[in-house]
Amino acid sequence: MKFFHPSICLIPLMSALLLPATNHAAEPVDKTDTWHGFTRHHFVVDGCQAWLVEPKNPLPGKPWSWCMEFPDAFTDRCAAPALLKKGFYHAHIVVGNTFGCPAAVKHFNAFYDAMQASGLAKKTVLIGISRGGLYAYRWASENPDKVSVIYGDAPVCDFKSWPGGKGKGRGGRGDWNALQKHYGFANEAAALAYRGNPVDVLEPLAKAKVALIHVVGDADDVVPPAENTTLVEERYRKLGGKIQVIHKPGVGHHPHGVDDPAPVVKFILDHAAPSVPH
Repeated sequence: MKFFHPSICLIPLMSALLLPATNHAAEPVDKTDTWHGFTRHHFVVDGCQAWLVEPKNPLPGKPWSWCMEFPDAFTDRCAAPALLKKGFYHAHIVVGNTFGCPAAVKHFNAFYDAMQASGLAKKTVLIGISRGGLYAYRWASENPDKVSVIYGDAPVCDFKSWPGGKGKGRGGRGDWNALQKHYGFANEAAALAYRGNPVDVLEPLAKAKVALIHVVGDADDVVPPAENTTLVEERYRKLGGKIQVIHKPGVGHHPHGVDDPAPVVKFILDHAAPSVPH
């Protein structure tokens, strides 16, 4: 993958990443490698390391999936390689363990703009694994017109549950303290009073007809479904939204994904690229 100066604008996608004339331009990095059998291109956006994986046979319109966190966790079980085989691009930007806080959302905005400058589809498929659910829903709630599907895998949908540990889950004291600092909460009471968790911000997604699919282990005691996915499912259905939940009886927080991700892939194709045969 070769990068060119921003003044050269007529460059095919993936022969170069187009550099937008903004303060959040993608900065070229002369590095490519292989990710699950596909070519991956590395670059920097808004000061963060990022990458984009290229399908061998891109679909019309250049649809893409975006793993918000843990892109290398249980990957073959979590749909991304299967989507690449279908013709999706796949992307990630490293924002660290920041829980979808406002600073992370700003990085996500810059990354999305860079992907648009590259020619990818306007609407993306977000993959939120575990705490990545906070990242996915926080960004999507502020950008509902830019998202077609959210795939949540054992996703955190209320940080009072994890890492707060204010329900039946185990929580995580260190992560709970770190989350409060990243969000800028004055104290724990302010964090508990926050009304911007995924369970609270579903209405704009329903209005934009964003389709949701979650995969959960029914025995998950880290991110208990009852405090997370079940609340999202109940509230989203009342809002008229489309949601499907795949349950794994007797399974805990790990392993993420499913033995055969075909049902997840089909759901994504049905709602993100409905004209594609599959």
